[in-house]
Amino acid sequence: MYEQVADLSVTVERCEFERLERATSSGFDRATTVIQLSGAGETGRGEDVTYTSEAHDALQNADSLQGESFPLAGEYTADSFSAALDEADLWPEPPDEERFRHYRRWGFESAALDLALKQAETDLGTALGRQYDPVNFVVSTRLSNPDDDAPPTADRLARLCERYGDLSFKLDPTPDWSDALVDDLADYDVRVLDLKGLYEGTDVDVEADPEFYRRVVDGLPDALVEDPDLTDATRSVFDGQEARVTWDVPITGVESIEALPFEPAWLNMKPSRCGTVQSVLATIDYCEQRGIDLYGGGQFELGVGRDHIQALASLCYPDGPNDVAPGGYNDPDPDAELPTSPLTPPAAPSGIGIGFQ
Repeated sequence: MYEQVADLSVTVERCEFERLERATSSGFDRATTVIQLSGAGETGRGEDVTYTSEAHDALQNADSLQGESFPLAGEYTADSFSAALDEADLWPEPPDEERFRHYRRWGFESAALDLALKQAETDLGTALGRQYDPVNFVVSTRLSNPDDDAPPTADRLARLCERYGDLSFKLDPTPDWSDALVDDLADYDVRVLDLKGLYEGTDVDVEADPEFYRRVVDGLPDALVEDPDLTDATRSVFDGQEARVTWDVPITGVESIEALPFEPAWLNMKPSRCGTVQSVLATIDYCEQRGIDLYGGGQFELGVGRDHIQALASLCYPDGPNDVAPGGYNDPDPDAELPTSPLTPPAAPSGIGIGFQ
């Protein structure tokens, strides 16, 4: 697929940043930066989903990366602009975590691709020879606020279903999930359980525990199980259930898939983890060739980044349990007018593709 977009011409004249911030249902305020690359009368947009607000503040104040003095202004192809980014310093201050370099890189890369497509008066689906299909999505949510000492319940799922009808969910189990709660959750369409066993040093780390793993894996047998920490103590929980195991945090490109402990049946595709357009499309190609099913993943995008992950899901894996719900579902109290699954493709796509309903 990359060969179908690599030679697109792109004229870059200036760069601007727009900082966004919003409260989330997970108990924290999310900040992101929309990266706007302009040229030849068009503007391409991408979104940096780095997780520290200070990094977005520093970028907002980086005069050397903004305006008509943008150091990468010039004439490129999509591929040669990506090569120029290899040598560019996009960080006024070093990132707190190395993975954030990919997040910002994807913001610039997707903005450049969006701009190249618009300047060519086309869209990503047309460039790839694919159609935009309706996108199935799940609602990703925690069952309790991290600042709340009350035990988790299924109340939030009940409220969401009462408001929007039948929904599918991706949930983040925690060791305080009781047997009774797991029994309650069996009444809902839980498609993915994110064990978050591979995070280190973050607020969402969940320690691997075989009793906890078995409680949720056995109690919700139809759900995929994402990012377990496969230790000597927990590996036996998944004996014979490897086809349910899916990965998110480790997936940064083709080599990362080949390094997994066994060949997966499913993977969570987050383009921001891969960093470059080439890596994103090569990873999708690799999975399609090997029969590995994909579903899209989100990073609490607040702007155009959400549109981009919806577009990739629409073009490449529309039927998966895509964690690409409209951003309003991440609000502490979602708006009553949010669209439900599946999302309708844009009637007149432009660039990477916006306007899902």
